[in-house]
Amino acid sequence: MQESWHLSKSVPITFIVAVVMQTVALVWYVSTLDASIKQNARDITKHEARVEALEKTVQSQAVTLGRIDENLKAIRDLVEQMARRQDER
Repeated sequence: MQESWHLSKSVPITFIVAVVMQTVALVWYVSTLDASIKQNARDITKHEARVEALEKTVQSQAVTLGRIDENLKAIRDLVEQMARRQDER
């Protein structure tokens, strides 16, 4: 004989309410966690784009700084040559 499932009358209603509330809280927590993960993924994508732009800018500045350094060396050499010529006279 198959007996149907039933809840014992000795189980307090507060226990049932507590289990339901915990289930709701767990679902809420997981959905909040999922939303945070999605937001973090979007933020990471934005930051990656910004980092790429900054890397390009830094590379450009490094090239410019190298050119400035070479120009300064050339100017210094020219000034030293001019000073030597002046001393020779």
